[in-house]
Amino acid sequence: MKIMKYLRKVIPSSILPEKWLKEPVVIPVVRMVGPIMVSNGGHMRSSLNMASIAGPLQKAFDMKDAPAVAISINSPGGSPVQSRLIHERIRQLAAEKGKDVLVFCEDAAASGGYMIAVAGDVIIADPSSIVGSIGVVSGGFGFVDAIGKLGIERRIYTAGTQKAMLDPFKPENPEHVAHLDELLQDLFESFKDLVRRRRGDKLTEPEDKLFTGAFWTGNKALDYGLVDELGDMNSYLKRRYGEDMKTKLIAPPSGFFSLFHSSSLSMGSSHSGSAGDPVDRIAEGLSAERVLASLEERALWSRIGL
Repeated sequence: MKIMKYLRKVIPSSILPEKWLKEPVVIPVVRMVGPIMVSNGGHMRSSLNMASIAGPLQKAFDMKDAPAVAISINSPGGSPVQSRLIHERIRQLAAEKGKDVLVFCEDAAASGGYMIAVAGDVIIADPSSIVGSIGVVSGGFGFVDAIGKLGIERRIYTAGTQKAMLDPFKPENPEHVAHLDELLQDLFESFKDLVRRRRGDKLTEPEDKLFTGAFWTGNKALDYGLVDELGDMNSYLKRRYGEDMKTKLIAPPSGFFSLFHSSSLSMGSSHSGSAGDPVDRIAEGLSAERVLASLEERALWSRIGL
């Protein structure tokens, strides 16, 4: 690439082959992988949020000669706030830089993952991708009988009559459940409005079928207007920008400083020993917080059968 640029500068264009005169299009690629949730100090194996993706997005859209930015999504969803923040940032940058946004769905673009996907001007999915899950869910556990059998007494003190709302150690309160339902419906309407705004004229099925939380394969998603095409990134980009098209992966910062940052997150842990001690690493890997984070991640993927 650098040699070709040099030759174009030093050799008159009149004697260069025509194919040498045209520089190949370079498309920046941003990968968004994992559950969508706020940072938890590095305990989620692969989480996605505004803080983790803002830098790569900015760098991708800053590539002046790129006509578009490609975004690869593989996410079962998660935080509605982080999903919307990422969606809005993509649209802001697209408008500011005047670039097309091309979204490619991998294993899943579901729930919050689909909320991000609809930021694309074109959405391309694999025939077997899981797409959709336009809905909102909240879940938890009730431990009222369990603590009674264990002889444990629940003590909680509040200032504010609703401060202990949905406490899993207290009996379920119908008023609290109604309040939660109202909150979920509000989030749901925001999600639906966003999909209507971005895909409304492309949807081929009624809302009472599409906006139920159900999910489909890429094949069905194409029929329903949730995606625009079936295919893969490389084939689509070459067809659109030519066989000599190049992609450039825009990854988060790496190297010494990112290593130092990630290491500093675990500083101050209660166990003793050096950070490189194998025993410490095993203990950290088996900590309750990491186990719960892994279970939470597993639950998000399991909701869509992956």
